[in-house]
Amino acid sequence: MKQLKQLTCIIEREDNGYVSLCPQIDIASQGDSVEEARKNLIEAIELFFEMASPQEILTRMYSEIYVTQIEVAIG
Repeated sequence: MKQLKQLTCIIEREDNGYVSLCPQIDIASQGDSVEEARKNLIEAIELFFEMASPQEILTRMYSEIYVTQIEVAIG
């Protein structure tokens, strides 16, 4: 039985498509829609966990990720 792990996903529009990123393990993917970018990122992450050694997973896994907004002065 596969274990489920909750990870952070950031998706942003880029040109005519969308880029998705999981900052906790620094894996990115893309798609023509938000849902496709999300689905492709899940597939890339699952492949990473299947292929990576336990040491590589530990090395790349960040334990704390914070997603927030900041306010900066411009001009």
